Amino acid sequence: MQAAFVVRRARLASGLVLFAYLATHFLNHALGLASLADMEWGRGWFLLLWRNVPGTVVLYGALIVHVMLAWWALYRRRTLRMPVWEAVQLVLGLMVPPLLVIHVLGTRLSHEFFDTNDTYAYVVLVQWVFQPWAGARQIAVLLVAWGHGCVGLHFWLRLRPWYGAWAPYFYSVVLLLPVAAILGFVAAGREVARLFQDEAWFASLQAEVNFPSAEAVAEIYRVEALFLWGYAAILALVLAARVARALVLRRRAVAIVYPDGREVVVPLGTTILDASRMAGIPHASVCGGRGRCSTCRVRVAGNLQSLPPASAEETKVLARVGAAPNVRLACQTRPTARVVVEPLLPATASPRDARPRPGYVQGHEEEIAIMFADLRAFTELSESKLPYDVVFLLNRYFRAMGTAIEGSGGHLDKFIGDGVMALFGVGGKTNEGCRNALLAARRMSENLEEMNRALAHDLDSPLRIGVGINVGAAIVGEMGFGRATTITAIGDSVNAASRLEALCKDYACQLIVAEDVALKAGIDLGAFARHETEIRGRKERVAIRVVPDARELPVGAGG
Repeated sequence: MQAAFVVRRARLASGLVLFAYLATHFLNHALGLASLADMEWGRGWFLLLWRNVPGTVVLYGALIVHVMLAWWALYRRRTLRMPVWEAVQLVLGLMVPPLLVIHVLGTRLSHEFFDTNDTYAYVVLVQWVFQPWAGARQIAVLLVAWGHGCVGLHFWLRLRPWYGAWAPYFYSVVLLLPVAAILGFVAAGREVARLFQDEAWFASLQAEVNFPSAEAVAEIYRVEALFLWGYAAILALVLAARVARALVLRRRAVAIVYPDGREVVVPLGTTILDASRMAGIPHASVCGGRGRCSTCRVRVAGNLQSLPPASAEETKVLARVGAAPNVRLACQTRPTARVVVEPLLPATASPRDARPRPGYVQGHEEEIAIMFADLRAFTELSESKLPYDVVFLLNRYFRAMGTAIEGSGGHLDKFIGDGVMALFGVGGKTNEGCRNALLAARRMSENLEEMNRALAHDLDSPLRIGVGINVGAAIVGEMGFGRATTITAIGDSVNAASRLEALCKDYACQLIVAEDVALKAGIDLGAFARHETEIRGRKERVAIRVVPDARELPVGAGG
């Protein structure tokens, strides 16, 4: 597993070096929009960076490492079924060396072995005037390499929390840079084609460049042919090795059982993620099975001894998302015996699902404050409104209530019809949660009053709400299915909060608070009437405080 970590780091480092080389090459090409002379000026800085001993070692070392790791990745895959973006990245990456080799030989090798001064004037003349097809291929290989790099960069960075905000700027750069480079090449080509009409200019260029001889050109093409045959042979060997491995491992198989009862038999050494792909079972994997995103994680039922221990990197990723002990990354786990698994995220999981998550999402019991709020008489109001007006009013109401809750540190659990459920103090902050719940109630009342003023001409009567707040032990965790999964709470204390909200009708008030909420919040609600009432589902009576208008809560409840 440590070797896998080193491989990932080497792939990333070599890829970043090659991407930097492409970016600086594109910038140099883009100077052609100004003039050929400016391209030559930029080439001086470009060569200063890349055409020296350290630069050469880093650049060609990165290229060799990246290509070798591409072969290794192709061999290591137990199945060629993969998401489209992975296939595109793999194919583009394998296309680069055979497309690029003639350009490298015609510039760097010609410079080193045949003393050719590969200026931009020489390269553009060859690719624009003498061999236009070579120029088209050069543009193609640059775009292929750039596309490969951009896909890899995107799927590396999109796991970062800040990437979403910066992504539009990155997209602009990665789109405009190659466009500017191509336009610069075209502008330089036209300039060189015009200059080529001047015999004196061409004679001067010949003296400066030292064009390779016919024998040298033949040698360059011979080396290209040898490279292409060698590259094809290695690729064929990799594919043959895959077939041989499959034949050897076919006799040693393990079964992986999924929640629907489907049993997939795969060769020993296959990851759970690859097993899903081989069987055509949708399985989330935002990072493409590189062990970085955690979206492929599965819950393992039964004996965990059938699984090899998690590596340090896998353990780190699982800890980041607060995974339970029986949860593993499907892309890193290779069962050695029959195992029953359950994917924890839908196949449509997004990068957001890969970000660090608090441990309580796995499910546990803790004491929290729970709020329920409901619009009064909204059904009658909606009957006299057009559907468009009803939707407009509800969205305006939800926004007013949602901003008050989230602005007070609460977790907006769900909207239920025209009602709202919210949680406060999740994560072991009960007292703070009680204070925040009261603050939210006050802000909700204020926002509703402001909304009523703004819509006075559209409403027959002001909108009214009833709010109930309770505190107590509840089971908190991520519950639901697919896109309807959210962090919520269940339990007797949650039901009691709903009952308190319903009691607002009986007491003709806006807010009812369980007295324990005020005590834990450290806020004196002695100015409000105290009652002990029965709540359906509870044997003991509950002490409550009845607040006619939540805006009347003490300043301590208002922040």
